[in-house]
Amino acid sequence: VLCLIIVVGVAFSYNFWNDVTGLYGHLAGVPKALLPGIGGRKVLDFWWETVNTRQLFSEVYLVTNADKYKHYERWATANGFPVENVVNDGTTTLEGRLGAVADLELAIRSRRLQDDIMVIAGDMLCADQNFDIAQVIRFFRSKPGELVIYYELEEGEKSSSRGIVEVCPDTHRVTCFLEKPQQGRTTSRLASVVFYCLRRETLPYLSRFLSLQPCVQNRTLGLFWEWLINEEKVPVFGMKLPTGFQLIGQVGLDDYTKWLARYSAKQQGSAGKPISYRSYARVGLMGNPSDGFHGKTIAMTVSNFWAEVTLTESQSLVLLPHPLNDPTEFGSLQDLYCISCKEGYLGGLRLLQATCKKFYQFCSEQGIALSKQNFTLKYDTNIPRQVYKFFFPFFSAIVSATLKCLMKFFNITDRDLPKPIRANFILNVETDELFITAGLQDRVVQVYEGLVYMDFSKELMGKRGYGEYIPMDMRDLPTFWLAYLGDPSDSGRIHSNVRQRWLNVKLPGSGGAVVGLCLDSERLMAMKDAFQEAGCVFCVIVPFSPTTTSSQCRN
Repeated sequence: VLCLIIVVGVAFSYNFWNDVTGLYGHLAGVPKALLPGIGGRKVLDFWWETVNTRQLFSEVYLVTNADKYKHYERWATANGFPVENVVNDGTTTLEGRLGAVADLELAIRSRRLQDDIMVIAGDMLCADQNFDIAQVIRFFRSKPGELVIYYELEEGEKSSSRGIVEVCPDTHRVTCFLEKPQQGRTTSRLASVVFYCLRRETLPYLSRFLSLQPCVQNRTLGLFWEWLINEEKVPVFGMKLPTGFQLIGQVGLDDYTKWLARYSAKQQGSAGKPISYRSYARVGLMGNPSDGFHGKTIAMTVSNFWAEVTLTESQSLVLLPHPLNDPTEFGSLQDLYCISCKEGYLGGLRLLQATCKKFYQFCSEQGIALSKQNFTLKYDTNIPRQVYKFFFPFFSAIVSATLKCLMKFFNITDRDLPKPIRANFILNVETDELFITAGLQDRVVQVYEGLVYMDFSKELMGKRGYGEYIPMDMRDLPTFWLAYLGDPSDSGRIHSNVRQRWLNVKLPGSGGAVVGLCLDSERLMAMKDAFQEAGCVFCVIVPFSPTTTSSQCRN
């Protein structure tokens, strides 16, 4: 059982706004939470819509002062909010205010609440309001403590104007809370906002804090959390919203008009541009496949072959099958039989689905609350069907490109999902979700791109869960060539006993393909002719460097 308490601040003053245009005179005295936004919707409407769409709370309360109580009573009547759940703190002036902590304690005491509670500032707006609040609740339930929501400060935002948290990346526990710290006191750029969850056994701390703070200026929620975390050592955990916040605290007309402009622009371009990423095939130059046996490898991405994933915002979540790799229509039963015998059933659609599933799971476990935006995913590839099963990492290329799109769409940064962990994520999608036999090498080189040295020593893997990955200089590389069978054997069988073969002879390999280098152009052409006459496909490898602009987002 969880109760929600929405705390709203005092009203703006028309003089405080300093409106020289006269365009906003009709808003004089209107509480900030009830300022009109896009399409006539008010700031508070966004929060009410977010929490009212699902039965997540036993009760929802709103705390305000006597001066603005009538405004919120009217709003409640118009929006189906229970009027009896609007709590009036009895104050009419800024000087006579109780303070945010006292208002919160009043709502709990007067309504005799004995449940866990969520607290939200109803006059603050999340940049992407349509996030999954159920995900926040699940994360709170999974932790043995309280929960604070934070976001990464945008460029230009000062840490001295926010409550700053320091969060352990492994446990997600908040190790320190600093209310509006002076410059240089912390390097953290993680800002807490009035969005909390408290367990019922922690609620008595509110009255204890109030007894220590007779001065109303110190009865702020930021100072309460600073005291609770730093002095009382109560376990508090942090969850990140990968988006910013607007209209926080004491803001003026300029902030309000900027917010209107931002959301108007967002609504006009609501669909957004498609996001496309490519991941490139790789060739293992040395050590392959010792990545599965704590060895060292060198591999390189090549631009000859790639897999591309495109994400477009949409009303519902749609995964589009590829017309060739995920066929759903055939010329005849015989046609279906022949295609199935030759190409099997290993299309890319399941990779899209598994990546999305694992992405949501990862964000939930790592304390990252996602917006409830839907999208359509589709993929394309030029990797030959008969080749990608055994030589080129088609599976990991699709997963890698899909992950890039999801990270861009949901504003997940390298700090949230660092490159070494990203490679582990891609591998886990394949091994845990789809039971594909694979190693880290392909995933690492597709994440880092270019020429990469990889050390998968047992000590490193056991200590931190990933190896040592070093990008190498790609200048002055010799000419590499590739030859592969036009119709190779199934690498599922080839890789299935690779570990035992390594134990027996120490010389495993995928079979059916070879990479070489040649410094003599005439010999290269002769080699090409010889391979082609033997029924192989031959091509000169074009190395792919991460500095190439085509590797970036193609939206």
